[in-house]
Amino acid sequence: MTHHFDLRVYYEDTDLAGIVYYANYLKFIERARTEFIRELGIDQRALKDGEGIVFAVRRVEADYLAPAQFDDKLCVHTTPKAVTGARIVLQQDIYCAGRVLFASVVTLVALADTGRPARIPANIRRSLQ
Repeated sequence: MTHHFDLRVYYEDTDLAGIVYYANYLKFIERARTEFIRELGIDQRALKDGEGIVFAVRRVEADYLAPAQFDDKLCVHTTPKAVTGARIVLQQDIYCAGRVLFASVVTLVALADTGRPARIPANIRRSLQ
């Protein structure tokens, strides 16, 4: 199961060299991750309000392979790699014209209101497998 999220590079996303500023790739994959979770039918606000659980990024492994530039059409591919009781590992790659520009592995953890690890509800774990 791979989710695709399309976006375009705007002038505000670039640096003085006219290429996407490195930190913006993290914003792009965050947006894609949010839409992926939403399309799975998971309401993160309801999860927080009802069960006191939120997802937080614990680790990002990122490889910047080639630059994106102003007005490029990008597509973020998000694929679940592993799901445990309290952790989700996703592969998130950014493509432009079929070429990988940015490759990442993102580890999310479920946290309770206290900031301590929490168990991901079974229905959410099932939807990610």
